[in-house]
Amino acid sequence: MPGPKILIVEDSVTMRQLLGFALNRLGAVEIIEAGDGLEALKILRSGQKIDVALVDINMPVMDGFKLIQHIRQDLKMDDLPIVVITTESKPETVEKARSLGVNHYITKPIRQSDVLEKVRGLLKGT
Repeated sequence: MPGPKILIVEDSVTMRQLLGFALNRLGAVEIIEAGDGLEALKILRSGQKIDVALVDINMPVMDGFKLIQHIRQDLKMDDLPIVVITTESKPETVEKARSLGVNHYITKPIRQSDVLEKVRGLLKGT
């Protein structure tokens, strides 16, 4: 049986690699990467079942907020667990993300243990 699919939406190749490396410690997971929100939306709308999405806020083409709005407005994927991982730490930015329905909000620089804990909990449905 294939493991869970985790979508990393991040414009920094280095950050995508770092997150992928960390998430592989969960065991049998499939990592799917997107460099911006529009690319991520195409992946999500392709019918692939994604179990958790890690989303950056500041990206070209389509930012994380726009992507999250699209996800939450689409009945086929409105329950997708979303973890925001961003450099943005202003209270109003955190509040905006929470109001859009994100599950967790992590600011960079990240600690791998935090990311793994949050994703593991979302995969278990907690």
